[in-house]
Amino acid sequence: MKSTQIEYSALSRGYYKVITVQDKTVSVTKERNAEAVKNNIDDARWNKIVSAFSKVNLEGLSTLKAPTNKRTYDGAAIGNLKIVKDGKTYETPGFDNGFPPKEIEELVNLLVDFSKE
Repeated sequence: MKSTQIEYSALSRGYYKVITVQDKTVSVTKERNAEAVKNNIDDARWNKIVSAFSKVNLEGLSTLKAPTNKRTYDGAAIGNLKIVKDGKTYETPGFDNGFPPKEIEELVNLLVDFSKE
């Protein structure tokens, strides 16, 4: 995972959150134009992220279907998972923040937990 960056974003008119994980560090930005808060990730948590990441089919990210559609009427922020691995970018279509597709749910939930601290 040395050459891998994972980014989860949840955006709407009144909501902004971007969480970026790379090489045992996490950056969390909770407001537009705000400085990211950076922290190191402990080994136990990093191992959970690596495990969840290993279950993700990168080539299939772009075809995942959102389980809910609240974002279409401002009922939820638009969530998005983007992974850059070895210089190639893989990205999901938008989905409702809090309701990721099952295939990436474990990884997204681990990332979102960083914003709750």
